[in-house]
Amino acid sequence: MSGPSLFSRGTWPEARRIAEVLRAETVGGLLLVGAAAIALIWANSPWADGYRVLSETRLGPLTLAAWAADGLLAIFFFVAGLELKREFVAGDLRDPRRAALPVVAAVGGMAVPALVFVLINAGTPHLRGWAIPTATDIAFAVAVLGLISTHLPAPMRIFLLTLAVVDDLLAIAIIAIFYTSSLHLLPLLAVLPCVALFGLAWRFRRTRLLLPPLALLTWYLMHESGVHPTVAGVLLAFTVPVRTGETLEHHLRPLSAGLAVPVFAFFSAGVAIAGAGLSTITVGVAAGLVAGKAIGITGATWLVQRFTRARLADELSWWDVLGLGLLGGIGFTVSLLIGELAFGTGTARDDQAKIGVLAGSLVAALLAAVLLRIRNRHYRRIAEQESVDADADGIPDVYQENRQDPA
Repeated sequence: MSGPSLFSRGTWPEARRIAEVLRAETVGGLLLVGAAAIALIWANSPWADGYRVLSETRLGPLTLAAWAADGLLAIFFFVAGLELKREFVAGDLRDPRRAALPVVAAVGGMAVPALVFVLINAGTPHLRGWAIPTATDIAFAVAVLGLISTHLPAPMRIFLLTLAVVDDLLAIAIIAIFYTSSLHLLPLLAVLPCVALFGLAWRFRRTRLLLPPLALLTWYLMHESGVHPTVAGVLLAFTVPVRTGETLEHHLRPLSAGLAVPVFAFFSAGVAIAGAGLSTITVGVAAGLVAGKAIGITGATWLVQRFTRARLADELSWWDVLGLGLLGGIGFTVSLLIGELAFGTGTARDDQAKIGVLAGSLVAALLAAVLLRIRNRHYRRIAEQESVDADADGIPDVYQENRQDPA
């Protein structure tokens, strides 16, 4: 007897919330792509020196490029932390049965790309970059969906977003554990009371004026400890009450997707292609993103189906899962960050890793666009059926049994 259906629809409030998130990420993704394109063109133009001078301009203790990576990305990870807490505490992912598929798929989608990179770079001094192809950039992936105008079914969009959420959590753990070169215990221990006070300040309206200085102090202490300061954003987000966090996420997401991530992309994607050369780093990163992600996500999904005796939803096929796996190979923002942490900003090996990230993400995006576009007529029929079957409140019939918010 078959088990539950994979890619089944969640609750209606969750589907509606994720649709709003994806709309915001689409705009942010287009800005990200635009910023990266400008940086890449500028860095390979006769005026490339101007780009390098701008990146290395100091503002206080850090360069502009370092502020983008260490400062603005802390906002991105803060929003990711709010989303993580919401999903696992009050969202559909608090149900272990629903959480199993995206969690296992995310793990597979990180393990196989890392293995591909290691196999290609075995016997070289480049193995420190093993985690570069493990990340998925949801903003970039959603921008691709927007550009090809696909009617991807809601359960697949939800799966893609929740997979990216789990992916972010694992990436944060990787950065904190494997890319902390030197650890200073005193500042790190001082982070803990700051995080606790930040969480406590949310409970009382009069103490909320303390939130910004506490957040800045936590970021500074994390920076001084040797752990990448973006981790502070996640820790602070975990202390925010879920209901408050949902509102805060709604207000901060445009800042994260529309400013923080595009500015980081601008300062990170400007690599001189002609001078970087081709190495096993480039090949390992690109192959990990394109082949590793597709195999890892699709293979992990198949394993879930195999061992739980589940089956794909009736309207979907394994070609759709492969399309999502290819979308997962768009590993832009966090991949660039891990490359800088692994090899040092602006080094030859970092430039080679960046070319691998850019090339791999582009190839994965093109392959996903072709496959999902081929299936788009089928997706459109599913979308039309849902809109026809909606009730007076605008809730499709397929969500009637799950119309209540799980929180």
